[in-house]
Amino acid sequence: MKDNNYINDTSLLKDAVLTIASRSNTYSNIYGNSTQSNENTKNITIEHYPENIPKKIKEKSTFMMKNKILLPVFAALSTVLFSTTSIASASTEFTSQDWQVACDNTRTCRLAGYQAENNSEFPVSILLVRRAGVNAGVDGKVKLGGAKDSSSKALMQLGNRHRISLFINDKDYGETKPYSAAAGNAELTQAQVNALLEALTKSSKITLALRNSRWQVSDKGASAAMLKADEFQGRVGTPSAFVKNDAAVKSSGSILPPKAAPVLRFVLPSAKADDSNDKKFVMKSSQLASLVKGTMKDADNVCPNLSDKSPWRISRLNGSQLLAQHGCWTSAYNSGAGAWVINDSKPYNPALVTTSATGYDKGKLTSVQKGRGIGDCMSKTDWLWTGRAFEKSHESTTGLCRLIEVGGAWQLPTYVTEVKMVR
Repeated sequence: MKDNNYINDTSLLKDAVLTIASRSNTYSNIYGNSTQSNENTKNITIEHYPENIPKKIKEKSTFMMKNKILLPVFAALSTVLFSTTSIASASTEFTSQDWQVACDNTRTCRLAGYQAENNSEFPVSILLVRRAGVNAGVDGKVKLGGAKDSSSKALMQLGNRHRISLFINDKDYGETKPYSAAAGNAELTQAQVNALLEALTKSSKITLALRNSRWQVSDKGASAAMLKADEFQGRVGTPSAFVKNDAAVKSSGSILPPKAAPVLRFVLPSAKADDSNDKKFVMKSSQLASLVKGTMKDADNVCPNLSDKSPWRISRLNGSQLLAQHGCWTSAYNSGAGAWVINDSKPYNPALVTTSATGYDKGKLTSVQKGRGIGDCMSKTDWLWTGRAFEKSHESTTGLCRLIEVGGAWQLPTYVTEVKMVR
């Protein structure tokens, strides 16, 4: 989404030819219009047919990658429990009615609750965050969606003059901390968090009030989500468990410690070739399509647009490796491009990174997909260039599709890294 340099070559070529030369600064963009160019592709020339009208294909499920369902939290599961946990228990995602939990690879768990699914007039969400470890506390935040008389936009205008109040079973637990316009939410006090944790394990009426408006957070599914977090962090039966079990209390020795995020070495791509400034990469687009097709088990379904006449985008990564991108699929409100790392000479050894890319800029590949057309829930995955390959650096969703705001309510990562820049 970073470039606006589309090439519309109307010459009647028998086949498209991809040429990379050091003296040219034009290249094609499979993502459509945008405003920023990528300086690392300044040495690329691409000649191709004019873009054809894309053929209609059956809608592809955008929430499948590497045979794993990535977005169970986007399904409106009002009566069914849904859980995905990696084989090595590195992360977990779980949804029960109006609550969900996402735990990442550092063992931090985030629990998000919403209004009942049939109450779209006053959307609201509460986020509870607990890190791993015996002495880890719980932080809480609240985010309000639109309403008749008051909204999060009104909160920004009101500033400190009015704050959100929490009521549990009609008992007033006071005001939250001041609303943060930058963060788009208000932090709960520790007393409010403690009261919520106790209330959510049983049937409770949870209300947030601002002036004359009321938002009600559902308690349905909360205890199941809390138990899943306890299981993931090794807290079941311990004094710090969300869900207490007085009959079987274990010592805190079973509680898992936090894990360090993997360190990722991020290398900025270089536009220079090893041999000389005149080094070129020339290949017909049909040959390149055939070359990368072998990296996919079911290319016709995974990347049905691979062989159409839409443009390729080629970016140099270093003196001998390139990033090749081509549109793979489109659905009602999402699309995805294939991204491959290839050598600029034989053996080309193409390596698939993803078939769901939506953006690339300066060594960072991104996939952002909507959970539904209005865009109130999203998934995101990032990959960074490490000098020889792209490695996943981040994976998250924004929570359930509950109309909190466009772009989703929260960031609920299941995979995080510590990124160190190498120049």
